[in-house]
Amino acid sequence: MSTATERTAERTVLISGASIAGPALAYWLHRYGFRVTVVEKAGAIRGGGYPIDIRGTALEVVTRMGLLPRLQAAHVDSRLITFLDADGSPVAAIKPEVITGGVEGRDLEVRRGDLTDALYDTVRQDVEFLFDDSIATLHDHDDGVDVTFRGGARRTFDLVIGADGLHSHTRGLAFGPEERYHRYLGYCFAGFTMPNDFGLSHEGVTWNVPGRAAVLYAAGDGDQVHAFLNFTRPEPPFDAFRDPGAQRDLVATLFPDDQWEIPRMVAAMRAADDLFFDTVSQIHMPRWSTGRVVLAGDAAHATSFISGQGSSLALVGAYVLAGELASHAGHTAAFAAYEDRTREFAELNQALATAGGAKMLPRTADELALRNHALQDPSLLPDDRRKAVHSALDLPSYTGVG
Repeated sequence: MSTATERTAERTVLISGASIAGPALAYWLHRYGFRVTVVEKAGAIRGGGYPIDIRGTALEVVTRMGLLPRLQAAHVDSRLITFLDADGSPVAAIKPEVITGGVEGRDLEVRRGDLTDALYDTVRQDVEFLFDDSIATLHDHDDGVDVTFRGGARRTFDLVIGADGLHSHTRGLAFGPEERYHRYLGYCFAGFTMPNDFGLSHEGVTWNVPGRAAVLYAAGDGDQVHAFLNFTRPEPPFDAFRDPGAQRDLVATLFPDDQWEIPRMVAAMRAADDLFFDTVSQIHMPRWSTGRVVLAGDAAHATSFISGQGSSLALVGAYVLAGELASHAGHTAAFAAYEDRTREFAELNQALATAGGAKMLPRTADELALRNHALQDPSLLPDDRRKAVHSALDLPSYTGVG
């Protein structure tokens, strides 16, 4: 019987994106004997960023990668989320696990940059990274995929994997415009950092009025906090996406309140050099592959941050895609097996956002009152099936995996 290395000998793979799914794929594919190139439009691996969660099946993936001790050491250990009403008075204070469905003492919460650094360190010496570049064109044919890079280079690869996020450029080249697959969930957000003048440590504070929320989140006891201004909107503000000035004006207009810390947050948002503005959205596709091109992570099945499962799903999908490619002589069968094994898991996790995750962002006064009543007596919160969903995929073992 042939080994995984024999089946993958000299097969070349280009991965677009070096956030979470991309480096995880690079690790597993290199382990199976593929020759891997990762192209990333940023000039380096992006550090910092807000905390993300690793739960359920994804914990087994990082364990098999040998990363669990490092990530446990980086665990943020958020202890409390306090909810406030319009004038800043406390409504309730609860453990994060009550909302997330996490398992205290087992699940991990780490800064995004700590995870991306750990993933990069596993493969930085073993695979080729092309920073400050991206795919300009793709030509998929029987013998490979001809790629022209934005920097002008031209190369041919056996396979191309788009792991470049919610607004994947690779997906646009291979599958057509994002609008075909984009599902807007009715919310927008502006995220940025600001000075921690609030005395927050390992905790979050959420201010709500109908249709709007302001969040301060301290991932530790440092001198900066992550700040978010979230709001509902019937349609995405397309005219603001490429105009940071318009983004700042829109958010400031929607948060005129002279209550709690809103004026300070709006001022910090206007001055922030790390403002990130986007919609709360998902990606739903009938297929994740076409020809020799396949998608992974948010590019294939973005769940939105409301689900809390985007990073975990990216890790699991990367593991399965690489394993199926190593287990099959042909990419067509491997892509089909990857999707067959992973799609239901992805859809269950997407449903967490649409079937209850948004209860933390109430749209109306009645929804807000019901939410606050439930927070004061968590036994009134709906029975949460999140724990089961987080672990709904039994992680397979592939040839060559320890």
